[in-house]
Parts: sequence; C-alpha cells; structure tokens
Amino acid sequence: MSVEEPGTLERAVEATLFAAEEPLSVDALAAHLGGLAATDVREALSLLEAHYRNRGIYLVERGGRWHFETAPDLAHLLRREKEQVRRLSRAATEVLAIIAYHEPVSRAEIESIRGVQTSAGTLDVLMEAGWIRPAGRREVPGRPVIYATTATFLDHFGLASRRDLPGIEELRAAGLLDPVDEAMEAALEGSGRFEPDEDDEAETD
Repeated sequence: MSVEEPGTLERAVEATLFAAEEPLSVDALAAHLGGLAATDVREALSLLEAHYRNRGIYLVERGGRWHFETAPDLAHLLRREKEQVRRLSRAATEVLAIIAYHEPVSRAEIESIRGVQTSAGTLDVLMEAGWIRPAGRREVPGRPVIYATTATFLDHFGLASRRDLPGIEELRAAGLLDPVDEAMEAALEGSGRFEPDEDDEAETD
C-alpha cells in the first residue's frame, strides 16, 4: 500500500517544522499557518508521519510537540567520533528516576524515597541538562518547590510520553541496567511504584 504524497497543507506543515528551531505543538503550527483548524493540522501530521516512516528521517511526537529526527537505525552515521556521552552520577540517576516516575515531587519527597539527603547541585545538573524543571510549589507549610520532567527529557530518551517509561523488568531484559543504572532500579523498587502517574498535576502559584 503506497503512502499518499503530501499536498499543499502537508507541505506547509513540513516546511514549518523543518525551519523551526524547536519542536512545535499542533496549536503552535495551526497559529503559525494562519489560524488553521487543529484537526486539519493533525491530519496533515498524520499523513507526513506515514510519508516519512521508511525514510532516513522520521517525523515524531514527543510530549505533544512534533519534530524531525534521524531514523534510529541510521543515527550512528551522524555521531561524531569524539562525541562525549553525558554521564550521570549515581545520585543524579536516582533523582532523575524518582522524578520521572513520581512527578511532581519536592526535594523532601525525593529524599524520603532515596533515604538520603539530595544536594542542590544534583538538581542543578539535571536542570542544566534540560531534563527536569520547577513545576510550581506544593501547597503545604513552607510551600516547597516541586519538580517534573521536560519535553527534552522525553526526546532524549525517545519517549512519546511518560506512559512509555519502561518498567524494571523491561530494562533488565534489554540489558540496559549497568552499574550506574542499578541506582535507578533500587530507587524504583524501594518506592513500590513502577507506573507513571499521568493524572498527577503540579500545583502552581
């Protein structure tokens, strides 16, 4: 079954995404293209997604925003030989895992799950990487800041949404648990929660 060639609207969406400096949501695309109906933009994105499915680049949605990325099986061709892989400390790995699976959470809640204090530097590293963000304040005495993951986090780990976060058994079966990742395993198993709470909402100012 052949995929229909893009028409005028699809080509306009394609050009907009190609020129954009960051991923765009359906609403942002609709506004940029003159206030089009969101349903029309979604249909155009669906057609383009199918059109690029077997090509060298894919059109993907991460956290409700769309962008082009290299096909996974070709990504190695574009990596620089001296590429430096971001390495997280054990503490940062634990904190990132806790935030991803329990967000939004405060620093005190992270420390309660880990059983040890969490330095501000660890949170700073994750925020500098663009993987977590302040998501408001908890409406309790002291109104502590609560943290959540970002669209950049989803994009980096190839997730469409937090519902795609893997469970421990999936990580182990895929051979993705190295000595540092064991920190994440311990954090998740200790919490007794393995599925992200999509319905949790941050309390903002």
